[in-house]
Amino acid sequence: MAERMPIQFEDRFAQALAELAQRDDRAALAALRRGLGKPPGTAPEMFPYVVPLLPSNPSWRLERACYLVASLFALHPLGWEGDERGRRLTNLGASFALLAQRSSNREGVTRRFLHLLLAHEDELGEHLRHAIGLLRSHAVPVDWGRLLRDIQGWSHDDLRVQRQWARAYYDTLGSGEEATVSGS
Repeated sequence: MAERMPIQFEDRFAQALAELAQRDDRAALAALRRGLGKPPGTAPEMFPYVVPLLPSNPSWRLERACYLVASLFALHPLGWEGDERGRRLTNLGASFALLAQRSSNREGVTRRFLHLLLAHEDELGEHLRHAIGLLRSHAVPVDWGRLLRDIQGWSHDDLRVQRQWARAYYDTLGSGEEATVSGS
């Protein structure tokens, strides 16, 4: 029997957000969207939905990332299917690769993606808001748990997150493999 890996906090957080969407809790999603375009954690309407999901003493980096992801999720609550997450990279680079495959303007998508990769941590929320809006317009899924982890690691000196996103983007496009999503 295969041993089950413990579910990481970020995936539990994303699952809790997904449950709001599955219940079609429009009031909750509207409250979470009020955080869009604001510094993370400054929209009190979000508190009833985010605070109960946080660990008892979260770092400011984790708390900020949770508020940002919650507001972005409410804008576009479409996630990768469970079987897709197990079979391939599902970071934001993979989402952008799927967008590029669906788009008639692959060069434009690549420019937007590179612009996102160059974003400074202080500007990341704004860049992500535009990126998620673009993914939403083409019904491209986002791995919300992975995005939450990646936001926390965005400012590492080795640019690990940015390199992982670039690898997923270019490997998918370069392989000619379609970044398929169940049901599409």
